[in-house]
Amino acid sequence: MRVFVTGASGFIGSAVIPELLAHGHQVLGLARSDAAAQALEAAGAQVQRGSLDDLASLRAGAEATDGVIHLAFKHDFSDFAGSVQADQQAIAALSGPLLHSGRPLVIASGILGVAPGRTVTEQDQPDLTRNLRARSAEQTLALAPQGVRAVVVRLAPTVHDLGDPGFVRTLIEVARQQGQSGYVDGGQNRWPAVHRQDAAQLFRLALESAPAGSVLHGVAEEGLTAQEIASTIGQHLGLPAVSVPREVAAAHFGWIGAFFSMDAPASNQATRELLNWHPTHRGLLEDLAQGDYFRP
Repeated sequence: MRVFVTGASGFIGSAVIPELLAHGHQVLGLARSDAAAQALEAAGAQVQRGSLDDLASLRAGAEATDGVIHLAFKHDFSDFAGSVQADQQAIAALSGPLLHSGRPLVIASGILGVAPGRTVTEQDQPDLTRNLRARSAEQTLALAPQGVRAVVVRLAPTVHDLGDPGFVRTLIEVARQQGQSGYVDGGQNRWPAVHRQDAAQLFRLALESAPAGSVLHGVAEEGLTAQEIASTIGQHLGLPAVSVPREVAAAHFGWIGAFFSMDAPASNQATRELLNWHPTHRGLLEDLAQGDYFRP
C-alpha cells in the first residue's frame, strides 16, 4: 500500500516508516518543517507538507494514498481539551476521503485512564466525560459502519527506546532536579510499557489486516510498578528512591505527577491473538539499564 503517516518524523513515526518500507509499502509522510521533510526523505519516504491544523493538506494526503496511520498529536497539557479538539478535526479531515472505500485509518490513542485500578482489556470502554483523548478513538470507531476500516491502537504510557522524549525522560529530569527518584505513596501502582520497535510492528499489522472497529493494545509489559521504575532510575543516577505522599505529588513531580500516580495495567491478549503480534524487544527496565536514557 501507499500509506499516509502523520507524526511521521516523530519518535514513533520514525520507527513506523522503516517498518512499512521493509514490508513493501510506500510512505507519504506529513512534515511541517524543512528538518522534518529532510528526515523523511532520508528515511525513504515521500513528503506531504502541512500540519495538524492544515486540514486541506491532511485531506490531500488521505486522498493520494491507500490508507492512513495517524500518529500526530499536540501534547499540550496546558490546554489538553484544545489538543483533543484539534485531533478530532484532523481525524475528520483524514477520514473524509476514506468513506465507503474500505481503506484503513489507524490512529494512536492511550491506555491511561481507560479503566483505572484494574487490568484494562481491549474490550473496555473508557468514560468519555473523564478521558478526553478517548473521544478521538470513539470518533474513529464510529467510521467503521461508514466503510472505513477504522482501527484504534491504545499505546502504553511508556513507549521506550533510544531517543525517547516522553514520560520516563521527564521522570529522570525530575529526579535530577529533586535529588531523589520518587514514586507516589507506596509505588505499587502499575504502568504498562512497550518498545518502540514492537509498537511500530503493531501499527503495520493493524494497517494490513486488523478488522474495522478493532481496538488494539500496544503493550508488551502489562504493568511495572512505579517503585520499580523509580528505583531503577535512582540506581543509575546514584540517588535514593523515595515515597512521595500523594498530597504533595503535584509539587514534587509537576504535571507528570498525575500520570505517574495512576494504576493502569493492561492486557494485550486479544491483540496478540487477532494479529499474531508477539513483542520481542527489550523491556523498559532493560532499556534503562542500557544507560542511554541518562546521557544528555
